[in-house]
Amino acid sequence: MTRTESKFTSVEICAGAGGQAVGLHKAGFQHLALIEIDGYACATLELNVTGNPEWDGCKVLKRDLTEFKVDELGLKKGDLDLLAGGVPCPPFSAAGKQLGENDERDLFPEMLRMVEALRPKAVMIENVRGLLEPPEKFGRYRDEIEHRLSEAGYVKCYWKILEACDYGVPQLRPRAILVAMRKEYAEHFEWTEPETRPLLTMAEALAPSMRKRYKDSGDPRWESFYKSWLKEARKGTVAPTLVGGSKKHGGADLGPTRAKEAWRKLGVCGMGVANEPEDLKDPGRDLFGERGPKLTVTQAAIIQGFPANWKFAGRKTAAYRQVGNAFPPPVAQAVGEQIIAALEKGAKALAAAQSDTLFEIPAPSAPLGSELGDGSGDRERAAVS
Repeated sequence: MTRTESKFTSVEICAGAGGQAVGLHKAGFQHLALIEIDGYACATLELNVTGNPEWDGCKVLKRDLTEFKVDELGLKKGDLDLLAGGVPCPPFSAAGKQLGENDERDLFPEMLRMVEALRPKAVMIENVRGLLEPPEKFGRYRDEIEHRLSEAGYVKCYWKILEACDYGVPQLRPRAILVAMRKEYAEHFEWTEPETRPLLTMAEALAPSMRKRYKDSGDPRWESFYKSWLKEARKGTVAPTLVGGSKKHGGADLGPTRAKEAWRKLGVCGMGVANEPEDLKDPGRDLFGERGPKLTVTQAAIIQGFPANWKFAGRKTAAYRQVGNAFPPPVAQAVGEQIIAALEKGAKALAAAQSDTLFEIPAPSAPLGSELGDGSGDRERAAVS
């Protein structure tokens, strides 16, 4: 489905580098606005969206969500089909302090504020699994969120952990997905997680790009090194979870010690990120090291499930962080397709109900002939005229 054919609209907050937006776009949503505060991420969105006829009419808004005025969208309450967003995960991440609602970075209240102001037909919120596991950790806060959605007229369709590798993403990446819809659409939602897809291994996903990197290096040993890497990579299945890291801590790498060891077992060095082939300056560092090749930003994007034509703005570290923090597009697409199916069924049911009401013959206010006994007077007057 192309953008011009799409009839369902969406607005996304905390859009990041566009992972969720890409997936929802492929599912069939027409994006009206992508809201993000990070400058590099906004540049990435502009790079891919602005001037692209497939995304015609989509605005990239660099905004602080806590100060954002919903009126800026120019939407009437109830017009929007989907409000989506991947609110910041540090308040709930096991890698952080898990302060939840007490963390100043928690943007669930802002998301709910926008839900109440816009009254979209559907809501989709993505976050880390730490928000749901263990169940007791943020149970009270989840109850508050669900209560507020219910008060606004929404029915929770599910709030579950979806594993990215179940949807064609060559990576372990569990995410907590909340879907809620207004009652007239929720009753048409399939109350289960989306249908899974065949497993795609890291070796399968990266083999073409890795072979090209080795070959383009010009080193006469390239083929033997490539075959050695592929042999190691095939010993495993999917990659460990990519991490974006923090702006406060050094350059980009593939995660903590345990994650680096997992990458090494797949033949990949997790100690940093490689330059792209066209910028290759140190083959010994990026391709031929003892720990194996380092991943490029482009290859990290493949592991996240981004399409090959999606470009990332900024230098290597900034670009990698955008990729590492992204929501895999194939997962967003799978959920988006579920939502669209419910919206379509709900719209048809509402149209049918309105049609029945329009053509319904109202009952007479009084029995026929009540004024003139048996109604013969009406017939006589009609005959005279």
